[in-house]
Amino acid sequence: MEAERPGDDSRSEQKPRSGSVQSVERAFGLLETMADHGGSLGLSQLATASNLPLPTIHRIVRTLVDLGYLRQEPSRRYALGPRLIRLGESSSTMLSTWARPQLTHLVDELGESANLAMLDGDQIVYVAQVPSRHSMRMFTEVGRRVAPHCTAVGKAVLATLPNRTVQEILQRTGMARQTEHTITDPGQLARQLELTAKRGYAVDDGEQELGVRCVAVAVPDAPARLGLSISGPATRVTDALVDRAVPLLTDAARALSIELNGQTQRE
Repeated sequence: MEAERPGDDSRSEQKPRSGSVQSVERAFGLLETMADHGGSLGLSQLATASNLPLPTIHRIVRTLVDLGYLRQEPSRRYALGPRLIRLGESSSTMLSTWARPQLTHLVDELGESANLAMLDGDQIVYVAQVPSRHSMRMFTEVGRRVAPHCTAVGKAVLATLPNRTVQEILQRTGMARQTEHTITDPGQLARQLELTAKRGYAVDDGEQELGVRCVAVAVPDAPARLGLSISGPATRVTDALVDRAVPLLTDAARALSIELNGQTQRE
């Protein structure tokens, strides 16, 4: 339990504050649970996923509906509401600001485009990018949404999730073939995710766009499912460049994690 602070004389004042904090934690926990399950769940599913009593969930959900952060669908399921869009847009802008120094450093060191992306519902969305100085059209533009199974950053993020969660995402999104190299077999993808988790990085060899190669790592201990990647033509993103990129990406991801968690990196 949290120790009493100087000046906290009234126990009657502490209880409502503690209860309010718990309610806030539970409300945000339910929103994150819904996001992890594709943005739409029924009350019983929420209860199972959150381990909260059904009456508690119902009370919190009704409040979130009244505030516009959730909406009730005709099927009686609840879905993430439109008021979250404004928060998401603002947080994406801030993410871009916080990540820019790390992305810029990656471009300076490696010469290829550096990207920050996050798992938003069942899709990967690119939220920040510092482009390569080379002239080349890239699919990884800010705001672009793609399926997670066919990108390095998507696979890096999926590798941090429980197997059941990954299976649920793939069931909802499918594994559409984007190129002749796209992995469309769940078993093959599962093996690649195991390899990704073991070695700490993922690679996309022309699976989203022919001729483009990417390498990515997940951002550890982040408040959202985030990944950093570099991408460029397969002729330049060689195995040798991947070997150079992985430790730089890993260091950048750790630094970004510290920034996002409001910590100060110590020497």
